[in-house]
Amino acid sequence: QLQIVESGGGLVQPGGSLRLSCAASGFAFGNYYIGWFRQAPGKEREGVSCISSGGVTIDSADSVKGRFTFSRDNAKNTVYLQTNSLKPEDTAVYYCAATRFYDKLRPCPSDGMEYWGKGTLVTVSS
Repeated sequence: QLQIVESGGGLVQPGGSLRLSCAASGFAFGNYYIGWFRQAPGKEREGVSCISSGGVTIDSADSVKGRFTFSRDNAKNTVYLQTNSLKPEDTAVYYCAATRFYDKLRPCPSDGMEYWGKGTLVTVSS
């Protein structure tokens, strides 16, 4: 059964860190590009990053550069999002999604991802 499950969210103070995980099963995970997305309350979903099948970060949002890092372990069918120096504006539900297809002009487009997880909530608040 195909499944993507995010975990690791929670409540953290500004300046804190969390490591989010995205575990996949039921498909050839190692052949897929993985995108991280987030949706803040009352806002549209936005792309956070796109990671190649080999673990290279192809793209990341300007708002998280220098604070968030991305990695994957294909042996564990898992992708990680390390968040550091969190800000209240990082509060959102974080999703990961997978696609086999790559367009260098639109890496990991939200409307082009094939499989989605249900998300994990990150709340940054004092």
